[in-house]
Amino acid sequence: MPASPGEKSKHDELPLNDAVGKEIPSPTADDDAICLKAKMSLLNGITVIVGSIIGSGIFVSPTGVLKYTGSVNASLIVWIVSGVFSMVGAYCYAELGCMISKSGADYAYIMETFGPFMAFIRLWIECMIVRPCSQAIVALTFSTYVLKPFFPDCQAPDDASRMLAVCCIMVLTFVNCWDVKWATRVQDIFTYAKLLALFIIIATGIVQLFKGHTEYFTFAGTKSDVTELALSFYSGLFAYNGWNYLNFIIEELKDPVRNLPRAIAISCALVTVVYVMTNVAFYTTLSPIEVLGSNAVAVTFADRMFGVMAWTIPVFVALSTFGAVNGILLTSSRLFYAGACEGQMPEILTMIQISRFTPTPAVLFMALLSMLYLTVSDIIALINYVGFATWLSIGVAVVCLPVLRYMQPDLPRPIKVNLFFPVIYILASIFVTVVPIIASPVETGYGCLMILTAVPVYLVFIYWKNKPKKVQHAIGGVTIILQKLMLVVRPKTK
Repeated sequence: MPASPGEKSKHDELPLNDAVGKEIPSPTADDDAICLKAKMSLLNGITVIVGSIIGSGIFVSPTGVLKYTGSVNASLIVWIVSGVFSMVGAYCYAELGCMISKSGADYAYIMETFGPFMAFIRLWIECMIVRPCSQAIVALTFSTYVLKPFFPDCQAPDDASRMLAVCCIMVLTFVNCWDVKWATRVQDIFTYAKLLALFIIIATGIVQLFKGHTEYFTFAGTKSDVTELALSFYSGLFAYNGWNYLNFIIEELKDPVRNLPRAIAISCALVTVVYVMTNVAFYTTLSPIEVLGSNAVAVTFADRMFGVMAWTIPVFVALSTFGAVNGILLTSSRLFYAGACEGQMPEILTMIQISRFTPTPAVLFMALLSMLYLTVSDIIALINYVGFATWLSIGVAVVCLPVLRYMQPDLPRPIKVNLFFPVIYILASIFVTVVPIIASPVETGYGCLMILTAVPVYLVFIYWKNKPKKVQHAIGGVTIILQKLMLVVRPKTK
């Protein structure tokens, strides 16, 4: 049974034994406290955000925006506005992150503002469906591009793709369990690789522009339907998803008051420029019809421009997705950890490995869930059902900012944003969530049913406190066994 926030369970009073029954000594005053360590620099923070935002989407299929706008120039405007919109949201998150400096980001903000029930709904959807599904999809994309050179004229076998995706997740699980520095180093390296690939594409596009290839840059065919416009922003914003990921691991960021807003501003501006210029590069060579008909726009572009070196782009896509899987795993495990610390997930997920200082149980749980979703035949449809819930919950988190200004005006606010920004963000969030609900009621209905599954889970496992003693002892026994296997204890301070 999950422990209440701040409550000590009886397991904490027991000495932690190793697998052979030898007692592991508790940390002394001279030892480091067993807790998450602030090991991440400003550069690490930037690469976490950039690496989490830039996955496979910009390489593989930036067709959604063009499909719903109808013209190249209108689609470029949507890309720019989506980037600015993400920066406004990130600016609001900077105040929230410095004011409520807990791992878990919007989960922690909703918990502080609206209480445990609303926070649990956010936690349930994000942890149990959105994050592991996203990680499974990105891992599958990684395996598809790694296997592409071996199957140039056909699709790689599905079983081989899924097994390679499992290997990708397992390798990164080991890295994240071993050391946060290793995980951030992986994030740094693969972020540089994906940016290098995009800069090569952008440089090629600039050369094409100087040669006068601007024939596709027009507003001809622009659609004026409001629903289509909302869906185009939905596609654009999906490509920017991940700008809030650094807030999930704020406890591990050095000097967060200084580094969090800087990391957010630098990375969001960088990604916006890169996304817009990459799209410009594509349209210097490919017509709108070619872009709409391509499943991998960057690969089609490379085939046209790079000749015998076209194989490099699938390699860079694989590197990009590998880094994206690492970013999702690094940040998502902290969301599990934050939920467990609030008593809304199993107690074992609050625990830290005694020598590596990593949330090993949370990392393993996230990895196991992701591999479980790899057995589902159509996981993309599953995540589409709850895609709107992601933006809805981010909008709710931004609502926390003005609410907390009113309810708790004395909270320390190292950063204080103008209320104009959260109001604009909230109105835009309503637009990009309500209009697609009208346009796609069936998919939205399935998504709402998935969200409602959180209600019985909350009532049985969280709200119901007086469970039978046999059940409590059984859960406690399993927790102690897992502690011994993973050598983990609850975080302690000096």
